Amino acid sequence: MKIGKWAFVGGILLAIFSAFITTSYTTTFLIGLGLVVGFLNISEKEVEKFLIATIAMLVIGTTSFSALIVSGAYASNVQVILNNFVSFVSAAAVVVALKTVISLGDEDTKTKK
Repeated sequence: MKIGKWAFVGGILLAIFSAFITTSYTTTFLIGLGLVVGFLNISEKEVEKFLIATIAMLVIGTTSFSALIVSGAYASNVQVILNNFVSFVSAAAVVVALKTVISLGDEDTKTKK
């Protein structure tokens, strides 16, 4: 479980610091860390809250709403942080959503027997 926790912390830190230091593989690392978090950190009882929070982050990070929140000298850095965080959380959400769909399919198959 420590790997998942460190992946989460690393993803958040990378999302923030990469706004100030440009690297070519940032998105790849963020997606990889998000996949690790999705597989290791999110329990069954956290799925609903996590997916709702992910939807909120996607709305904030990918719409013009984020431009309303951010203005001033650091606007571009904050936008990069939001975009990076969306990349990180989206990868985890894909894993969690797929695990949930598979779990629901398994439950449905068990009830029909």
